[in-house]
Amino acid sequence: MPSTAIRNIDYRPATRVLSVWFVPSGNRYDYEDVPPQVHAAFRKASSKGRFFNEHIRDRYKYHLVEQSHSS
Repeated sequence: MPSTAIRNIDYRPATRVLSVWFVPSGNRYDYEDVPPQVHAAFRKASSKGRFFNEHIRDRYKYHLVEQSHSS
């Protein structure tokens, strides 16, 4: 079942950067120094939004990378 909060995620193990695209804004944020096991659990989570709020939000440094202009 697609997430109503998270549109897409991508992970780069070499840099431990987790990219998250949000619904409905489409904005992409990169989260720094995310351990591989957190990414793996995020991928498997039945509720991506809940997992994000409980295990990623406010725990890792982040920055806006890409702001969607399709509002």
